[in-house]
Amino acid sequence: MEQATGATVTTIHVHPTKGEPGLELSRVEVGPEGLHGDRPKKAAVMVLSADDTTGARANLVVTLPPQALSAAVGGVLRVGSVELEVTGPAGSCPGVYAAVRRPGTVSVGDPAVVVERVAGAADTADVSSGTGEPA
Repeated sequence: MEQATGATVTTIHVHPTKGEPGLELSRVEVGPEGLHGDRPKKAAVMVLSADDTTGARANLVVTLPPQALSAAVGGVLRVGSVELEVTGPAGSCPGVYAAVRRPGTVSVGDPAVVVERVAGAADTADVSSGTGEPA
């Protein structure tokens, strides 16, 4: 059940050292533990909407609206050749945490597409626009 969104990856960051600024990349390999060069943390990947400008230390920033990322919890987000299982909200930060379901490569400009969603309300909502209108 692929949801066409037109959304893309705008920014990629790794945070190799706690408390120091992250490194911005144009392309990164993503393995089972997360982005190559990133330090281990609460989740393999943190994804943030480009609409959230709070300065959260996300690994991937995408043009999906915040509501679309929230609706993807329990589902799968494909970014580049990588599939991420969206596991939950990122605690007190905006965005979501994700586990790596299929490793691969992500580049700035790659599509960001919700390819599977949990059954229920999110199945009937248009998560690409974040409006909640029927798809």
